[in-house]
Amino acid sequence: MYQICVSGAAKGDSVEEGKLLAAELGIAIAKAGHSLLTGATIGLPNYAAEAYKKAGGLMSVGISPASSKVEHVMKYRLPTAAYDTIVYTGLHYVGRDTLLITSSDAVVSIGGRLGTLHEFTIALETDTPIGFLQGAGGISEQIQTLMSLAHPLRTGAMVTFNESPEDLIKDLTHHLDKEHAKYHNLYQ
Repeated sequence: MYQICVSGAAKGDSVEEGKLLAAELGIAIAKAGHSLLTGATIGLPNYAAEAYKKAGGLMSVGISPASSKVEHVMKYRLPTAAYDTIVYTGLHYVGRDTLLITSSDAVVSIGGRLGTLHEFTIALETDTPIGFLQGAGGISEQIQTLMSLAHPLRTGAMVTFNESPEDLIKDLTHHLDKEHAKYHNLYQ
């Protein structure tokens, strides 16, 4: 079982465009037997977390920018229901993003805006495998162009693109299985 992060738009056009894809992604992560991590936010990550929970996912974890549950709900106006546990970091959004990505074995991004771009750059810098679920618009649809402008990248991170949530999870799982073959027993 790997820890798969879902990164994506909390607000904006890609939330409506990607709502069903995010739910399919949550189901695919649950069916694959992985745990799910998000930034404990609204929008696409929350749709994925809700679907993951309904599909019988084993463990959903939210990494909150807030320092307490009260602050999470009252100040940030963020959800709690779709998570088995929430880590209240007190790190605000920038610090939360770093903890979220570095705590994940792989990241799946869908739609998104500036925060999703931030999480993508953290994944690149930390060599965390990242897959982009295409079809929701937003920054995720522009990543290939941004990567070509930044070429050559100085990172060895795996970056993959797919329109199918199940195929994307299979690709990431296959990559992680190869990468961690020597330690396979640690991930069971």
